[in-house]
Parts: sequence; structure tokens; C-alpha cells
Amino acid sequence: MLDSIISHINDYLSTYVLVIILVLGGLFFTIRTKFVQFRMLKEQFRCVSEKPKAKGSVSSFQALMVSTASRVGTGNIIGVAGAICAGGFGSVFWMWIIAIIGSASAFVESTLAQIFKKKGIDGCYGGPAYYISSALKCRWLAVVFSVILILTYGVGFNMLASYNLQSTFSWNESFYKLDVNVHWMGADISFNAMPHIIGLVVACLVAFCLFGGGKRIVNATTLIVPVMGIAYILVALVVTLINIPQLPSVFQKIFSEAFDFKAVFGGFTGSCIMYGIKRGLFSNEAGVGSAPNASASAEVSHPVKQGLVQVLSVFIDTLLICTATAFMCMCSGVDPASCSSDAQYVQDSLRVTLGDVGPIFIMVAMVLFAFTTLLGNLFYVDKAFSFILKKEPGKKFRTVYYIIASLLIFVGAGQESSLLWGISDILMGLMVLINIPVLVILGKYAYRALSDYNKQRKEGKDPVFKSKSISLPVKTDYWND
Repeated sequence: MLDSIISHINDYLSTYVLVIILVLGGLFFTIRTKFVQFRMLKEQFRCVSEKPKAKGSVSSFQALMVSTASRVGTGNIIGVAGAICAGGFGSVFWMWIIAIIGSASAFVESTLAQIFKKKGIDGCYGGPAYYISSALKCRWLAVVFSVILILTYGVGFNMLASYNLQSTFSWNESFYKLDVNVHWMGADISFNAMPHIIGLVVACLVAFCLFGGGKRIVNATTLIVPVMGIAYILVALVVTLINIPQLPSVFQKIFSEAFDFKAVFGGFTGSCIMYGIKRGLFSNEAGVGSAPNASASAEVSHPVKQGLVQVLSVFIDTLLICTATAFMCMCSGVDPASCSSDAQYVQDSLRVTLGDVGPIFIMVAMVLFAFTTLLGNLFYVDKAFSFILKKEPGKKFRTVYYIIASLLIFVGAGQESSLLWGISDILMGLMVLINIPVLVILGKYAYRALSDYNKQRKEGKDPVFKSKSISLPVKTDYWND
């Protein structure tokens, strides 16, 4: 019954609300920023390579890695495979579209996060809750957003990431199958214990990292994300090249299904458009309001620099890694309908091309992707708690919620896939419903900052931001000198 209720709410929210807000919002920001995601592509790479002037500060690259750690995760593998299995090859096209137009939303939200960031003991911090509270003077809405963020990333996304991680071990049936029989309250219950065991191991590893502090999260993700991303893309490229004769027919099928409007509108909630948008949003999170929490932690001379860096993060996530998964699967010739699960579709696709080493590689990639996702998600949760409490969470408070977070990771490993996807989609949608309208209202400050940045670049300067240059009506912790 719970699964059915969640499914109906998710279908309604996705069909009648999210698709309109995300697409129209992304197009609006794209036009208002004069297509910043395209015309300033070179500048994005220049900004990400800058080093902070203060020793020990979080760099643009480190902030990129934390936000990419949350973006690049199980959604890039299982999410993409699920979109293809449920919505067809046309889902990939709409995944590209939502990333391209959504990257403008990512620019606006991350630039605003930098403008309204706060000073802390260990550096700067901020995010949607802070620009809602500071610029809109609406703390209650900021608190609501923070609570939803905690539920989305600490509960929904982390439980789903844990499930997706353990499901990739199913390729080895002899290892994955561990039947246990128990007598409970007068009834005999049988279940497979292996998902729970894997979930327990993952939960313990995450807890170990969490109790090491925030710097350990940054250091771990900075090390792991580039390595795993490059390795995954290279393997996907090899698989695609091996099956390159299939590529023309794959492209033909992507575009023919994407624009088969009769089929699309005949069953919109299960169409390629809906699955492409939902799984694309789950993967790149553009406009959701999560990445700005990482963006605000970077020490940069101008807010626009971090906005440009986050555009690059969306492109890395969807146009590179999600596309790599899609081509790797679609070029293999494996029929998605013949697979019992999304994970099996990916594993069978690699097994056809690379033999038994393929599923092993996917399993390793999923472990790394999911682990960094779990850490990145809890980085956001930590910042949300800081806002609600108006201070950094104390040691006892952190201990309690780290334990709860670890337990949720353990529980998520043994739940139903459809239930976890539905919960995650709904919670993420609620974040979008708050964040996008706020961006429309406050976006003027991001546009002014962009004009100021371009003006200084044309003068040959390394842009330095002053709040008075955009007529900011409120005093901020930074940019006032």
C-alpha cells in the first residue's frame, strides 16, 4: 500500500509540476544569463584550476569534487540503466536536454550561494537556506528547505544509494544468495541476508569516515572522484568502440523514440521524457539546491567563478558519465526487457563485451560511486543542521545523527527498489519546488554579478567582487571591503 501511495504522488508531482518548473526555469535562466553554459565554457576550465590564496582553504576544485561526489553516484549507472529500461532509448536525449538547460540553474544557485555565504571557524559556508534567509528575510521557509534537504539526502538518497550498491553484487549468485530462516512471533520467515550484510559493511565504513570530521570527507572525495570517473569513462569508451558498428543505429533509436510524441503523450508518466528528466535530475541535481552547499565553501575572489565551476560539474555528471553508461549499455545489443533489474542490464551489457570481468568492474565502480555519494550527501546534511541550530552541531548531536545516518544506510540495503526511488523522487521534487521560485526572485543578483565579472575580464583583470557593484541591499559576511 505504501509503495502504491508513493508511486501515485510521484507520478502526479513529476507529470504536472516538476517537468514544467525545471524546463521553464532552466530556459529562463539560460536566456537571462545569455547562454552562460555555452559562451563561457573556456572560462569554466580556467576557474576550476585556480588555487585559493589562503593556505588550508577549500579550493574551487575541492568544492567541485564534493558537489560532483554527490552528483556522480549510483544514478550515473543504475539511474541511467533504469531510465532506458523503463522509458526506452529516447530517455537519454531528454537527460541531455535537462542537463544542458539545467546547468544555467546550477550557475545561478551556486553564484547566489557564494554571494550570501557566511564566515565560520573552519572557513566559509552557505547554501539555499542562507540566501533564502538573508535575501528574502524568510527564515521559516529556509528551515523548511533545510528539513526537506536532510530527509532527501540523509534518508531518501542514502538509502537508495545503499540499495543500488548492494544490488550490483547480485551478478555472482553463489555469493549473493544467503538464505536465512527465522521463527518470529509464531511465524517462519525466510529471507536473503546478503543485502543486509553488505549494507552493514557499507554503513560501518561510512560511519568511520564521518567520525573523522568534515576535512576527511573533502580529502576522500577529492582523491576518489577523479580516479573513479576517469576509469569509468575509459572503460565505457572501450566498450563503445568495440561495439562501434552499433552506434549509428543507437543514435537513430535515441532520436526516433525521443520525438515519437504519439507514444510519449499516450502514456506520459511512463514516457522517455519523464524518465529522462527524473533520472537526469536525480543524477546532476541542477536546480535542486544541494550543490550550492558545497559551492559556498570555496574561497574565490568572485562568486561567478564558483557558478561557472558548478556548470562544469553538471556537464561532467550527465554529458560525460551518464552518456558513457548509456552508450555502453545500448551498443552492447542487450535487450533491456530481458533483464530482471536495472543493475543486471548494466552488468549483462558489459559481460557481453568484456566477459566476466565486466560485472566485476561495475561492482567496483558502484562501490566507489556509492561511497562518495553517501559522504557527499551527509556533508550537505551537516550544513543543513548547522543552519537550523544556528551553530555547528555539537559532538553529542553529531554522534547521534551519524549513528542514525549509518543505520539508515544499513536499512536501505534491504528495501524495495521502487519504494526507495519513489521516496527519493518526491523529496527531491519538494526541494525543487522551493529552490527554483527563489532563484527566479533572487536571480537578479547573479545576473548583475555575471555582468560585473565579464566587465573585469574584458579589462584584463582577475575579477574581484564587491557587493556594492551589484547594489546588494543587505550586508554579507564577505565582499564588503
